[in-house]
Amino acid sequence: MTASILKAAPDGPAPADVAALPVHPGRVIGLEGPTGSGLTRIGLSMLSAASASRQVVVDVRGWLCPLAAWEVGIDPDHLTVVRCDDAHQWSRVLAVLLDGVKAIYAEVPRGVGEGLLRRLGAKARARNATVILNPLAGRVPSGMAFLRVRAVRVEWAGAQEGHGSLGGRTLVVELSGKGAAGRYQVVEVEDDGARPVRVVSRLVTPQIGRSVG
Repeated sequence: MTASILKAAPDGPAPADVAALPVHPGRVIGLEGPTGSGLTRIGLSMLSAASASRQVVVDVRGWLCPLAAWEVGIDPDHLTVVRCDDAHQWSRVLAVLLDGVKAIYAEVPRGVGEGLLRRLGAKARARNATVILNPLAGRVPSGMAFLRVRAVRVEWAGAQEGHGSLGGRTLVVELSGKGAAGRYQVVEVEDDGARPVRVVSRLVTPQIGRSVG
């Protein structure tokens, strides 16, 4: 499929909230978890916190509505959405983007090899770009991500005993890697569906026999 580029242009002011998860230039952030675990919202909120003149989203599934990025605080005038679902073309698209873009959130299609991901990660570091990767299958290779965010569970609020109105959700995630100070941290992230996600609690958990990175 040929990559297509959409420019976001909703009207009205964007929310002023900012993401509360760590984002650093020249670092790769790896997201890990199943569909429906809130990782897209987390990734977009982290993208909104990146200090860059332009943010790019690489949308593999074709699900992303630019309004979702606007809701978490990304300036629509500074957002570009690139749609590309072909694994071979995806790697070329990301490599080209890294030549000129400093903040990227990218879904990773099935079939992208570990070696290729590592080379793209090295290019991101060389270009001092923030890259947030959300693999649709598997995970970012070990040691590549400065920060790894693994979805643990989702807790919905507002619907009791099968009825009611959903008022939001709490996303429970595990942070690891150097970006989490080399420790495993279990974090609760509040998502009301209209603003950037917010960290509401954090717990450092010792992990025996597991490597961090």
